[in-house]
Amino acid sequence: MNLLGKTLPPLASLLPFEAAARLESFSKAADELHITQAAVSRQIRGLEDNLGVKLFSRRNRAVFLTQEGRELGRVVSAALQSISDGAAQLRTAPQRNRVVLLCQLCEAFYWLMPRLSTFHQQYPQVEIQVVTCTRPITQFEGHFDVALQSTRRASGAHTLMFTASDEVFPVCSPAYLCPQQPLPLGELQPCTFLHHSSEPPHLMEWDEWLQVFGRVLAKDARSATFDSYPLMLQAAVEGHGVAMGWRRTASRLIDSGALVRPCAESVFLPEAISVYRQHGASSRGRWLRCWPGLKRNCTRTTDRGVAAPVTPGYLLRVTRQRVLARSSAMINAPLGSTVTPTGRPRVLPSSPRKPVAKSMGSPAGLPLLNGTKITL
Repeated sequence: MNLLGKTLPPLASLLPFEAAARLESFSKAADELHITQAAVSRQIRGLEDNLGVKLFSRRNRAVFLTQEGRELGRVVSAALQSISDGAAQLRTAPQRNRVVLLCQLCEAFYWLMPRLSTFHQQYPQVEIQVVTCTRPITQFEGHFDVALQSTRRASGAHTLMFTASDEVFPVCSPAYLCPQQPLPLGELQPCTFLHHSSEPPHLMEWDEWLQVFGRVLAKDARSATFDSYPLMLQAAVEGHGVAMGWRRTASRLIDSGALVRPCAESVFLPEAISVYRQHGASSRGRWLRCWPGLKRNCTRTTDRGVAAPVTPGYLLRVTRQRVLARSSAMINAPLGSTVTPTGRPRVLPSSPRKPVAKSMGSPAGLPLLNGTKITL
């Protein structure tokens, strides 16, 4: 037999009664519950009829709790609070091992995703929820446990945990530019320079990078500008020009051969990226679970500011990729055409000039392909 169903008062009336008893006002209770004052009065009148006692005395358009009303108010308030606490615990139970990681889109795409499976193997009990944002964390209104962003961006009152270094250098597709030896910076002038634009600026761009080496970008230099760093990097992969590459986000593309470093120069930034904990958030226990792995991955760097040596293995890999790409383009090109350095067909002039190998200085090897001498 369901005794509770027979002894409990109308449950719908308990919340309006608790608010009215706590505030001692029907109108304030109505405002708090977003219902009308008449609805509150009707619910309480029904509760009084069910219990057979007066819970409020009404005098001069005001209400006052009776003794019975005060006693019921304490019981109902404690019961509702207990129910609320139990529900809150149930809602947060699946999230006890969840860590919300907020990061910029480029770090999420090129740095975090390749490392996520290894992180899960090391910390199987931690559930990572990745949230991306293109704006500074000061403009992010949601919750996060850990945030990664460029050090130059505004951080507000969020707690800085540590900073990590990075390295900046030019990158491009091997089909666009792939010298046998690193080029002098001056030989990049004929190239198309790919720029990233943001407001306010937070990444090292071409002008600032060239100033480190005492150079400036020519006023008539060809350029293309993108408001997204991943989009700019993809433009470099597709052979649209030379971009500023950050080792943290471009290294895997270089290792796979999708990008190459045409120059040996690079700039080391000791505090390029910063890791924060949200201000005022009581999430210390959660982000501490992934702290060792996160810090180890963020602070793992290569040689500081020194370009990676151009090894024979590196040259062999990129040269083979270049040969394959151009050979495929030549096979598919229509008759009477040649292939440009970017792998696109070009109709031959009536009196084609003899191909000349420029600034390669390498011994005889593979035959000339469109003016470039390839050696293994």
